[in-house]
Amino acid sequence: MMVINLLGLALIALIVWWFWLYKPNKIIANNNEVLIEVKDGVYSPSSIQVSASQPVTLKFMRKDQSPCSETLLIPSLEISEQLKFNDITQITLANLSQGEHEFHCQMRMYRGVLKVV
Repeated sequence: MMVINLLGLALIALIVWWFWLYKPNKIIANNNEVLIEVKDGVYSPSSIQVSASQPVTLKFMRKDQSPCSETLLIPSLEISEQLKFNDITQITLANLSQGEHEFHCQMRMYRGVLKVV
């Protein structure tokens, strides 16, 4: 009985960490290129801040063989790209409007945000 209670508490702690305490990897792009690694179910970094005044190139390096990691969608910019496995896929964005642009896989399991200031 004690083992079940301990497992339950560990599961509750994991849920609290995942939904309220987890902080995604963030980066502020000082130049016009950002390398984003697609691995183990996440984009890293998953929060990217760029300047609206200059174009930016997002370089996605897909290291995850999951079929879900293959497709990248940025709905607000009407972008859909196939990411090559163990290779870099570049997406150059110019004239970005200020605000947040979410990017994700087709099932929204991999998620990130591009913040334009």
